[in-house]
Amino acid sequence: MEPITGDDGLVRCPWAGGPGPMRDYHDHEWGHPVHGEAAHLERLVLEGFQAGLSWSTILTKRGRFREVFADFDADTVAAFTDDDVERLMGDPGIVRNRAKIEAARRNAAATVALREDGGLETLLHSFAPPTPPAPATTEELGTTSAESVAMSKALKKRGFSFVGPTTMYALMEAIGIFDPHLVGCHARGTGS
Repeated sequence: MEPITGDDGLVRCPWAGGPGPMRDYHDHEWGHPVHGEAAHLERLVLEGFQAGLSWSTILTKRGRFREVFADFDADTVAAFTDDDVERLMGDPGIVRNRAKIEAARRNAAATVALREDGGLETLLHSFAPPTPPAPATTEELGTTSAESVAMSKALKKRGFSFVGPTTMYALMEAIGIFDPHLVGCHARGTGS
C-alpha cells in the first residue's frame, strides 16, 4: 500500500490517515529523534508494553504510564518494590501485565547500570543502520533488521527484557534512529 492522502490534503503513511491521536503521533513524534535518558527509557518500556497489542492502546494510556512510572525516571522506577508492582497491577489506566511491569523495573535498573558505559541513548543510537531504509509501500516495510537483532542481543546481555528484534525495530522507528516514513509521506525527512 502506498501513502494515502488524508482529509486535510496531506499525504501520510496509511496507518495514520484519519484524524486523531494516531495521526498526531505520526505527524509530530514518530521518527523524530528523542533526547535524554528518560525519553529513551519511556519509548523502550512502552514498545515492550505494546508487544501483542495495538500502538493506539498504548498511546491512549501513555499519560497514565508517565504518571505511574514517574515520567520514566530510571532511578525511581529501578527502586520500585514488589508493593509497587502490585499497585500497578491494580491500575486500570495502564496495561496490567505482570511480566511487562517487572520488565519495566528491570529495564530501569539496567539503564542505571548502563550509565557507566555511556548510557542508554548512546547504546541505542550506536545501532543506526549505515543505509537507512526508504520504503515506498507498506509491502517494503521491515519488521526486523540486522541492526535490531544486534540491538536486542546487546540489551539482553545487559539485563534488559521485552527487547526482541521486532520490538527493537519498532523502537528504532519511534525514536528516529532512521526515518520510518514511506517515501512520499509529508513527514518523511522532517524528523532530524
